[in-house]
Amino acid sequence: MTHPALKKMKKMFTAPDPGLFRLRVSLRAVLGIGLAVTACEAAGLPLPASVTGGLAALLALFTVADPTVRGQAVTTALLPAVGLPVLSVATALHGVPTVRDAVWLAVVFAGVHARRWGPRGHALGIFAFMTFFVAQFLHAVPGQLPELYAAVALSLATASAVRFGLWCVERRTPLPAAPAPLGGRGLARPATRQAFQATAACAFAVAAGQVLSHERWYWAVGTAWWIFVNTASRGETLVRGFRRVVGTVTGIVAGLLVAVPLHGAPAPTAALVAVCVFGIFYTAAPSYSWMMFFVTVMAGLLYGLLGVLHPGLLALRLAETGVGAAGAALAVALVLPITTHTVTDQWVRRAVHAVHACTAAAARRLAGDAAADPASRAAELEALLGRVRQAVAPLVHPLNPLRARKARARQVLALLDECARRTRGLVAVAADPDASHDARLMDACRRVETAVEALLGAVPERAVTPPAGVPVHHPGAEQALSHLHGLERALIALAVPLQGSSPVRV
Repeated sequence: MTHPALKKMKKMFTAPDPGLFRLRVSLRAVLGIGLAVTACEAAGLPLPASVTGGLAALLALFTVADPTVRGQAVTTALLPAVGLPVLSVATALHGVPTVRDAVWLAVVFAGVHARRWGPRGHALGIFAFMTFFVAQFLHAVPGQLPELYAAVALSLATASAVRFGLWCVERRTPLPAAPAPLGGRGLARPATRQAFQATAACAFAVAAGQVLSHERWYWAVGTAWWIFVNTASRGETLVRGFRRVVGTVTGIVAGLLVAVPLHGAPAPTAALVAVCVFGIFYTAAPSYSWMMFFVTVMAGLLYGLLGVLHPGLLALRLAETGVGAAGAALAVALVLPITTHTVTDQWVRRAVHAVHACTAAAARRLAGDAAADPASRAAELEALLGRVRQAVAPLVHPLNPLRARKARARQVLALLDECARRTRGLVAVAADPDASHDARLMDACRRVETAVEALLGAVPERAVTPPAGVPVHHPGAEQALSHLHGLERALIALAVPLQGSSPVRV
């Protein structure tokens, strides 16, 4: 029998990758970051500057996720505008730790709060935080700023040349638009609450991390920060913290076996760093634990290059990770908590609305409206389902002791996946002109609309009425009818696990 860990590894590396998009993006990252570091070395910059440049290139390729190539280029161009001033301040404050810590916490708050503005705010916030982090990692001082500036500028230019010129994956396969952040005003907005939570978690990490080490305390802060990235509820954050610790532990074991014996030998270290970069990008979507495994191994390899790696340092890394995870857990439990139910309900509601929007667009296309675009609605549904799965992850986690809620959450996921499958089939049929102009399709669309209204209340867009004179039956419409009936059945079935005190509840 296959060991469970091996099964998980196989599942992670065989996760669906439509169009080999993750593979191509991962290979591009290895090329872009490798060329950026090579450019820094060729320019005669010292090793710390090359490390800074490599990190800048990695962040530009990893965090910039605007849905259009133009938007990605604008966000990439803005990275130095937020990163370099933060880097300057961070290098100047090593001698005044109280001020340094206060400024970093201000950067944390601003960086998380910026997520309310979508992918661009998200990327800029991460870049600002990580430039402060790298100043601590390298113990950079103001005298090094010219070479650090040059490394960041050169690396971003090189990475941009690869991303937007040499290998622009998104021109062939545009990124699906990321779902808009959950809304609200003031403290009702999740991004605002998370800004306070992350700041509290990082404040705890600063204090407790410095008790463990006056030199490497920043690892605790980095852990607390990254646990809050791409999470929206208390449950999501706790699961992310658990997975980070798992990834760090396994990465440290690998570091002891691989990084320590190398003693910083340049050629094999560079080759293994390239493998880690590929692993970070390729596993980020399907497995946060595996991504953290590769991040931890890469950090050990970089410490080896800098000549400071030893087993005790890796043990300290684990301890600091535990402190950061504990800070995040305390913050989400005590500071303006955002319940898993609240977030899950909102994402499920948006996913069901997307099912109806796709059905309505398909109905218009089938009625002869060439401008209707059900494919884009289907892509929106897929993105929303990704957020639903993330929101529900705490409820279906193996360590969740509440079996009834776990079973109900799994049923919701299964039914939403069925909706997505039926929607994809409907979109394919709607694109075929032979399947159009059948009054039965319009009737089926209206029944889907009725099922959505039963779950959510009124819908913003009504199904179309077929024009007079169209055939009552059409043999090419049978497949579309099958998908619509399947959608109707799935939506009706969703009423059982979603019933509760609110219209939508898991």
